[in-house]
Amino acid sequence: MQIQLTVNGQQHSVDAEPGTPLLWILRDQLDLTGTKFGCGVASCGACTVHLNGTPVRSCSTPIESVAGGEIVTIEGVNDAVAAAVQAAWRERDVVQCGYCQSGQIMSAIGLLRQNQAPSDEDIDGFMSGNACRCATYVRIKDAIKLAAQKLEA
Repeated sequence: MQIQLTVNGQQHSVDAEPGTPLLWILRDQLDLTGTKFGCGVASCGACTVHLNGTPVRSCSTPIESVAGGEIVTIEGVNDAVAAAVQAAWRERDVVQCGYCQSGQIMSAIGLLRQNQAPSDEDIDGFMSGNACRCATYVRIKDAIKLAAQKLEA
């Protein structure tokens, strides 16, 4: 079936079987490989993208459910919140292996768009669906706090 998508501000027409996960359309048809496959069951967060401004797990989001929506991947985030998060990630040297980081960043952006002054509990709760095999959770939390400070300034 043909589906019309808006991804990172661009219109795309894709051909996909019903039930095909959005992740595979992004990676295999649109060549947007920043979104990663981690678990396939929406448990690790590596595949996080924004759908109409809300973080979703693209590995478990059927393509037909996103028709007409605005999808943004790690390649397409470009507002002040995204810039603050990306700068904080670099300043706090968050990345170790890097595999989970696009999902972590997309979730952190989603958090800070909803709450620009999150508490530790807010961060822990919002980010709990993102796994990091290298266990950089302390640096991730510190970077989110730094990004919040940058947005405040």
